[in-house]
Amino acid sequence: MGETAYAAIIRGHLADVFQGDTAILASYPGIRPTSDGFELTAFGQPCRISSQGVSIAGQPDWGPRGIIIGLLARHAVSDVCIETPWRAFRELPDSAPYAGAFRAHTEQILVPHVPALYRRREGISASLQGQPPEGDIPGDWALVLNPLPKIALCYHFYLPDEDFPANVTCLYANNVDRFLPTDALADVGEYMSRALLAQLP
Repeated sequence: MGETAYAAIIRGHLADVFQGDTAILASYPGIRPTSDGFELTAFGQPCRISSQGVSIAGQPDWGPRGIIIGLLARHAVSDVCIETPWRAFRELPDSAPYAGAFRAHTEQILVPHVPALYRRREGISASLQGQPPEGDIPGDWALVLNPLPKIALCYHFYLPDEDFPANVTCLYANNVDRFLPTDALADVGEYMSRALLAQLP
């Protein structure tokens, strides 16, 4: 799909947002109303939504991230995010067509970098406003991240040892499918993992 088609989809989402009642969207945690739209954090970077488009880190985004953010805004619901019990991607509705891409682009993309991510874990947590999950969590390091308001992911990182290679598992908040469709949630995982890798030197 070319940029023009992406842009048309984003503009369609935003037209619906700003022609309707934005009160629910304005109530989302981390979303701040502005004179022409909203500010929020998206994939660890400052983001603005207006009737004119989506910008991330000060740059217009007419690609997949813009579509995801437009979808989130268009389908704003009053439900609160319920994190636990965390769900594997395969447990989300109609996830089978996207499971392979999710594993490759959200989890496996991080595996070669697990030791480096672990060494920088404190800085990464601070930069991306991550939190440790509650309770006894498997793995050498676990981190809860919010790529978007009301969307929570829990990453489990396993360092390599003499018996097992490195591994990464990414889980989703229990009711995450209330806020975005499954295909968009697969992309959310990919872009959050890219944001993690961007924290490495």
